[in-house]
Amino acid sequence: MFGTTQHASRQYDQDLEDIRSSVLRMGGLVEKQVRDAMLGIDTREDHIFEGVIRADQEVNAMEITMDAACVEVIARRQPAANDLRMILAVSKAITDLERIGDEASKIARCGRDISARSISVIPVLADLRLISERALLMLQAALDAFARLDVQAAAQVISQDDEIDARFRAIQRQLITHMMEDTRLIGTAIDVTFIAKSIERIGDHAKNIAEYVIYVVKGLDIRHSTRETVEQSLNS
Repeated sequence: MFGTTQHASRQYDQDLEDIRSSVLRMGGLVEKQVRDAMLGIDTREDHIFEGVIRADQEVNAMEITMDAACVEVIARRQPAANDLRMILAVSKAITDLERIGDEASKIARCGRDISARSISVIPVLADLRLISERALLMLQAALDAFARLDVQAAAQVISQDDEIDARFRAIQRQLITHMMEDTRLIGTAIDVTFIAKSIERIGDHAKNIAEYVIYVVKGLDIRHSTRETVEQSLNS
């Protein structure tokens, strides 16, 4: 009986570890989607955009598979306390990752439309590259914090979201100026605005994943909390 119980416990631990590992695999996939979408904008190669859009089907399939795995673990193991919080956090994190995949597809579609116009210069391209790198660094750090359940690293990710938001607003202001100076750029400037907004949303989703780390470790739901409130909660 003891051996059976021990075996069941090991299997339960393995199930949880498999679920956590799946989050990281899914994170790597959506990160590649975003990078490829931005690469397509640089190179203006349609096959790169098409690859990003096709990859979204794989991301969607992973979300469905992982959701089912979470439900099965809850139904079979009836986890409590930290384990239950982990499974709930995984379920939420994969939703955010799926939405990052959606944003990458939006970037690819807008990039494809820009490429079709054959314009010589894309407005604020350097700023798009910079904000996308910042958002991807946030995503990488959030996934790393999730893997290690590192609360302090998660808090740093959360604090970086303000920079992404500020850079997005700066891009918006520049694009308005470009459109006023040259009406021929209006269509492209609108597409660039959509791309920048998608990148800003990727930062938001990375922030959400970091917040789930704090939920798992501390049992605190800090969504919609101010930075000061988060810092007080972590230091208490």
